[in-house]
Amino acid sequence: MKVLLIKDVYKLGRAGDIKKVADGFGRNFLLPQGLAVLATAGALKQVEKIKSQAEIRRNAQNNELKGIADQIKDVSLIFPVKAGETGKLYGSITTGDIAAALTEKARFEIKRQQVDSQPIRALGEFTARIRLTMDLVPEIKVIVHREGESPDTVTGAQPEETAKPAKDAAKKEEQAEEAKTE
Repeated sequence: MKVLLIKDVYKLGRAGDIKKVADGFGRNFLLPQGLAVLATAGALKQVEKIKSQAEIRRNAQNNELKGIADQIKDVSLIFPVKAGETGKLYGSITTGDIAAALTEKARFEIKRQQVDSQPIRALGEFTARIRLTMDLVPEIKVIVHREGESPDTVTGAQPEETAKPAKDAAKKEEQAEEAKTE
């Protein structure tokens, strides 16, 4: 089915584009939501008008959300979680969790559909993209650390953690040698 997009559709195209989509997607989603119309001869005559209106709407929306994008791009969210010995989480940090934390921090409602990230299931530092518009996609930092520990252990102090077991092993060897000599 060929459709003419009336509004920007994420991962499909911009307003005024003519796209070939699956019949079910067009019939059940694009047409009822008012995102597209069938690409008939009459509709094709209005392509330029739709493109110009969409450009005006897109520019207004980008100008409105530019300040929020600048505010969001410097945000880092910290999640203290329970995790196993290997660093695997008991559960996961989902897009809904990220959206809720970001909404609270930025004082602007972010929906979970706007967060472009896979569920986080391990300790560490991750980046998530927030789709405000098709053109404004700031990245935020998500830090996941074990409960009761400092977030710094996840980001900067990992080399110290790897050196620590080597020191512990050296102490155990010294104690074993002392026990043998006694």
